[in-house]
Amino acid sequence: MSAQPDSHSDGELISRPPRTPDALRLALARIAPHRLAEMERQKNEAFSLAAEHGAIGPIRSWLTIWAGEVEIERRPELAARRQAAERIVQTRDREDPEWRAAMTELRSVINEARESAA
Repeated sequence: MSAQPDSHSDGELISRPPRTPDALRLALARIAPHRLAEMERQKNEAFSLAAEHGAIGPIRSWLTIWAGEVEIERRPELAARRQAAERIVQTRDREDPEWRAAMTELRSVINEARESAA
């Protein structure tokens, strides 16, 4: 088995996984294993909140967030857009028009990913 993710003709590293905790975890393990601990921590928080409040909203939110994160990680063009915007956000002053444009780009990337993965 290769250590490299599968390459798809459309630039995607892997196919879009189903929107289930196990499928998202397996996909992330293939394309961004360094993020697994973050995903697991947030999943545990979501399930704890759901149990505490007797509601599944936190679990749905977690699935939405991580389906989007997997979508970004599996699509190099989205990941590159996010990384470029994050660099500007981290290095510019909030009053800088480039900082505001980068924040708009970050929101755009996240929204595109979440809509694609829905």
